[in-house]
Amino acid sequence: MPAGLEYEPAVVLEQLGIHIKHTWLRDTWGAWCPSLRTIVIASGLSAVQERCILAHELEHVLADDAGCAEGPLAIRLERAADRAAARKLVAISDLAEVAKWAPDVHTAAAKLRVTERMLRVRLDDLEGEGWPWPQAGSKIAG
Repeated sequence: MPAGLEYEPAVVLEQLGIHIKHTWLRDTWGAWCPSLRTIVIASGLSAVQERCILAHELEHVLADDAGCAEGPLAIRLERAADRAAARKLVAISDLAEVAKWAPDVHTAAAKLRVTERMLRVRLDDLEGEGWPWPQAGSKIAG
């Protein structure tokens, strides 16, 4: 399976026979509906946002998540889906190449075709590896 810039979660979903339905959503950008074998995704997203949301929801499909969980379990499932999606969306080789010249996370995310949030998830997953951009939540005294 391709990874990084070549990874297209919509193609994988199609191969799995999972439908994608675009509609207006109030409180989320996407949701996996196992009983319908459908991912519902917010209409009006950018191509990059849609790619990241589909990658995240695909990880719920692959993990056989049964739908909406609550409390600590929901948090664990969402974080696991984010991490797995980020690993597929941002290949280390692509990240290393972009890190050579990109001045910040915003520029790097645009080149990698991911949201800044998804790039930060990937960078957090690689914590301590010495990437050039400060992490969200890092604090500088002063």
